[in-house]
Amino acid sequence: MVILDIRKVAAFCDYFVIASATSMRQVNAIAQAMAQDLSRDKIKPLSSLAQNDESGWIVLDFNSVVAHIFYKPMREFYGLEHLWSDAKKVRAV
Repeated sequence: MVILDIRKVAAFCDYFVIASATSMRQVNAIAQAMAQDLSRDKIKPLSSLAQNDESGWIVLDFNSVVAHIFYKPMREFYGLEHLWSDAKKVRAV
């Protein structure tokens, strides 16, 4: 998982969280767990989460934080870390 601080390079959000999984089932499980965990704190994504998404890339927009959950080959193909290379990497605590 990588967290990018994009505040200095983009105006539409503050952070990208980029994660990957080795199967489509894991991609969906990570996205659902993230949405459920944050909803306990009354933080909900701006759009609903599709069930059993097979695209290989799920995006959860929490306004100031946008989470990207990839099937690993898709993450390597799109290379968001390289596209946003001007953004600072944040160390997760």
